[in-house]
Amino acid sequence: MKVAIIKYNAGNIYSVDHALKRLGINAVITADHQQLLSADKVIFPGVGEAASTMHYLKQTGLDNVIRSLRQPVLGICLGMQLLCTHSEEGDVNGLGIFDVNIKRFQPQDRHDKVPHMGWNTLKETRGKLFEGFGHEEFVYFVHSYYAPICMHTIAQTDYILPFSAALQKENFYATQFHPEKSGSIGERILQNFLNI
Repeated sequence: MKVAIIKYNAGNIYSVDHALKRLGINAVITADHQQLLSADKVIFPGVGEAASTMHYLKQTGLDNVIRSLRQPVLGICLGMQLLCTHSEEGDVNGLGIFDVNIKRFQPQDRHDKVPHMGWNTLKETRGKLFEGFGHEEFVYFVHSYYAPICMHTIAQTDYILPFSAALQKENFYATQFHPEKSGSIGERILQNFLNI
């Protein structure tokens, strides 16, 4: 199986690569359009800022490549947010795969810290990404922006308000949390993605 990780101006690429290696997968890390189009699975990870990253994707033509992918694609954190219609971070339009706008967390009291960092429970999980899951599995989040609950939501969690922990539309899957930093639960999610 050929797994490609999209190489662009964002962090977190190598931790995803290491997580895949633990599952016995040697992924290719590439920005080459043909390699991405010909891969069996594509992972779009990310830690960074939405507007500058979107600018880079447009500059390199990766925006159109990602939109045209027909194999299973997994967006992670910023990767998930950029697959959405618009982000309040830098007031930028995303790739428009998921019809939902990314919002910034608004603290409601002094206990609400932004960014949201730490372990949270997944609720209302459904679909292939969460096959074999029980209730109340914990995964690791680091983010200041979130996708509201929408028709593409396949998992929810709650921090300040309920929001989408994962999205899915056709061949596109995405998680706001970091499966590569979520221990054995995260490994199961990555394995489920590889099994699609």
